[in-house]
Amino acid sequence: MEPQKIRFERNDWMPNNPNFPVLLYRAVLDGTADMAKGFELHFAGNGWGMFWRNGVFPFHHYHSNAHEVLGFARGTVRLMLGGPGGAEVEVNAGDVAILPAGTGHCRLSVSPDLLVVGGYPPGEDRDLCHEAATPEQLRSIRTLPAPATDPVTGRSGGLTEIWR
Repeated sequence: MEPQKIRFERNDWMPNNPNFPVLLYRAVLDGTADMAKGFELHFAGNGWGMFWRNGVFPFHHYHSNAHEVLGFARGTVRLMLGGPGGAEVEVNAGDVAILPAGTGHCRLSVSPDLLVVGGYPPGEDRDLCHEAATPEQLRSIRTLPAPATDPVTGRSGGLTEIWR
């Protein structure tokens, strides 16, 4: 399974990630009855955790101290990635987005049934940033290593090759 790669440069106040691109996987769980549980089991099987279920905030934000996986369990959503004026991306139930630390993201429009499962690599607990990054946050974004596993493909493929 080959993800779509989208690289972002710093965008005004949005730091984005200088080292790693966003990875978008399409139809990872196609036709699974309970996709939320399916994503939790799939991601956990590949070493990711600290799951939450909800949506995507309707304001531009990023995480300076964690990479994030978003599994879209129900509905559709149009996201703005990379901060204001970035790239608009539509994702559907079954899709997965892996956002490297510093990547701006914001919900633009959403179906009423949207359900997202989010998670993080071991040892990472995200902050919520919606202002320009401090020098310490920029250092964290720049130096946070690639996780040992990809939440979709495990120990090979995906970010284990692309982010190295």
